[in-house]
This record gives sequence, structure tokens and C-alpha cells, in this order.
Amino acid sequence: MAKPGATGVKRIFNAAIYSKQGLKAGLKHEAALRQELALGIVLTLLAFGLADNGVELVLMILMPWLTFVVEILNSAIEAVVDRFGDEYHELSGRAKDLGSAAVFVMLILTGLTWLILLCS
Repeated sequence: MAKPGATGVKRIFNAAIYSKQGLKAGLKHEAALRQELALGIVLTLLAFGLADNGVELVLMILMPWLTFVVEILNSAIEAVVDRFGDEYHELSGRAKDLGSAAVFVMLILTGLTWLILLCS
């Protein structure tokens, strides 16, 4: 059964409000999100001066922001797991570790992308 709620433009407006609330909460409560945001801003500014062409510019900007997105998802996973309590559960630990691993992989990919582009 479909979930009742707003439709059309009202639904899009509501989604934008929820997204803003999520970003605000994440930046308030998650140091890692603040760090990834700072990294994204710095690398974006650097990319404009270092990229040799449009493709390089897009890659140099895209990678840190994808890392930021993965960090948002990781923070969401951690919030849901933490909502259920402090006691250790193997699946909760696995979920948090997998989210952390996703961020780690994105950081490596971002670093490798920048390294390859700057050395080529």
C-alpha cells in the first residue's frame, strides 16, 4: 500500500526541507561530515587552478563530493544502529564497519584520482 503524503510540487518542496534538515543535523553532530565538507570545498577550489581540461576538472571536483555523499550515508547507518542501543551486536558492528569501509574506499579513490591526474 502506498504511503499517504504530499504529491507533486509539494512533495519536492518537502523533500528539500528534509534534505536541509539532514545536512544541518549531520554537520552539527558528525565531525567526519564537517571534515569531508571542508575537504570538498578545498579540493574544489584547488581543482579550478590545477585541472588541465574539463574532464580533469570534473573528476577532481566529483571525487571529494562523492566521498562526502558516502560519509552522509555512513552517518545515517551509524545513527540508525545507535538508535537501537549501546549494547554490542555483531550485525550492528558489521553495518558500522561496512559504512566506514565505504568511506575509506572513497578516500583512497579520491586520492588516487588526484594523484594520477596531477602526475599525468
